[in-house]
Amino acid sequence: MTYTNFSHTSVIRALLAVPALLAIGVGLAGAQTSAPAPQAVRSENRELPVHIIPDIGPAAEFYFSPDGKSIVGDAKRAGDDSYHVYTLNVDGANIRRINDRGDDACSFYFPDGKRIVWTSTRDHPELPKGNYSDPSNYPQGAELYTSLLDGSDVHRLTDNTNYEAEVSVRPDGQWILFGRQVNGKIDLWRMRPDGSEPFQITHLPEWEAGGSFYFPDSKRIIFRAWKVVDQEAKKHPLPMSLFTIDDDGTDLKKITDDEGTNWSPYPAPDGHHFVFVKVVPPGNNYEIYLGDLNSPEQVRLTYNNAFDGFPVISPDGHWLLFSSSRDAAAGPHTLTLYLMDISSLHIGPPAGN
Repeated sequence: MTYTNFSHTSVIRALLAVPALLAIGVGLAGAQTSAPAPQAVRSENRELPVHIIPDIGPAAEFYFSPDGKSIVGDAKRAGDDSYHVYTLNVDGANIRRINDRGDDACSFYFPDGKRIVWTSTRDHPELPKGNYSDPSNYPQGAELYTSLLDGSDVHRLTDNTNYEAEVSVRPDGQWILFGRQVNGKIDLWRMRPDGSEPFQITHLPEWEAGGSFYFPDSKRIIFRAWKVVDQEAKKHPLPMSLFTIDDDGTDLKKITDDEGTNWSPYPAPDGHHFVFVKVVPPGNNYEIYLGDLNSPEQVRLTYNNAFDGFPVISPDGHWLLFSSSRDAAAGPHTLTLYLMDISSLHIGPPAGN
C-alpha cells in the first residue's frame, strides 16, 4: 500500500476516493517502500473483540461524546456531493447531518455534550476547493464553527482565508485547539470557544505540526509532526514523530525515537497512555498501537493488512473507535467505523474520577 500526506483531514478524502492501492492523502505517495520496523514493541499477534458500526460508511475520523453514547465525525453518505459532519449513536442509530453546504471536515464535542465544533468551507464558495491530499494546496477558507447537536445556532469562530482544521476541545472547555496554515506552514493554535484570544502554541520552523489533542489534565497536548525537509524530499514513507507540549507553548518533548511513521495520536483517559498509528512492514501497513508516556513500550492493537487508523478512546476507557478498510469490497477501499473492546487494558480514568 502507498499513502500520501498526513493531514488528519486530508486522509479521509483520499482514502475514500482512491481505489486499489489506497494512495491516501497523507504525505507518502510514490514507490512501495517498507517502513522501518517499530522499536520496543510487544505484541500478542491477536486482536481484542471488534464490532462494526453500521450505516455510516464511507466514514472516518469520528470522536466520542462526553458520555460515550454518541460520536461525531466526517462522512460522505449516499446523496452527499461532498463530505459533511454527522452525529450518530454508537450503535449506528439516529444519524444526523449537521451542515447543509460547503465541504466539512474535522469536528469535536464540547465537554458539556451540548455543542460541537467543526470545520467547513461553507462561507467561501468563491475560493478554489484545493486538495486535502496536498499541504501546498489545502482548501483555503476552511473556517471553524460551533453549533448545537442538531446543527442549529451556528456560530462562526474564524474569518480569514487560511486553512484551519484538525480541531479539538480542551477537557475543561476553556480552549479550542486547532491547526492553522499561514503562508504554507501549519502550527498549533488555541482560541476561546467564542473565537477570541487566538494564541499560537507551536513555533517549529523545521516541522509541520497537527493532529493535536489534550490529555485529561487540560494542560498537556499530544500531536504529530513531520520534518519539512522530509516532505520536500518526498520520502516514502514520510517519517513522522509524536510530541507533547503544554498549551502555553512550553515543555516541548519528543516522545517517539524511531525513524518510522508515527501518526494520529489520541490520549487515554488515564492521563498517560495514548493510541496512535504506525506504518509497519510488509509494505506500508497502517496499524494501531498503544503507547505510554511513562514507558518506551508499544503494544500493537490491530492486525490486518487493510488500513486501520484514526484511533480514539471512549471517555470510560472501554472502547477503541477506529476506521478501517478491512471489510471493503474489491476495488474502491471504503472506510468503515469499528469499535474494539479494550476494557482489559485498564486505561480508563483513575479511580475517583
